[in-house]
Amino acid sequence: MHALDVLGDPVRRRLLELLSRGELSSGELARVIGDEFGISHPAVSQHLKVLRDNGFTTVRAEGTRRLYSVDPAPFEELDMWLSQFRAFWTQRLDALGTELRRGSRAAAEQTPAATEHANQDNASHTGGPHGHAQPSGPARRRRPRGRNRNP
Repeated sequence: MHALDVLGDPVRRRLLELLSRGELSSGELARVIGDEFGISHPAVSQHLKVLRDNGFTTVRAEGTRRLYSVDPAPFEELDMWLSQFRAFWTQRLDALGTELRRGSRAAAEQTPAATEHANQDNASHTGGPHGHAQPSGPARRRRPRGRNRNP
């Protein structure tokens, strides 16, 4: 099974998220996953088996308990495979960072007088200081459309 097939299941992804915080017993995992996904303990055990068989987790016995932990090896392989695609989002994230810095710099350079002037300009275009249009003449009351129900 390919790593993306293993990680494609939301239950297995959640199991790995829980295990990323540290070692947990199968019972603890089954309780959390059962509550979140509404699946039985045997179903959780099957997901843990898929993770174990594909190298994503390791298990060790401690008395009657089975303790699971994350094995980083498949993630390293997955990271190497994803590296060929990283350029697609790295450039965009760099560009986003540049734009955010520009916006922060521009906001910091605005003086209080310039901000007040901009607020006044905005108020004159929108009809009032709060963006509400101000009536220019006497307010007209509209009659409801449709048939007159009073005979």
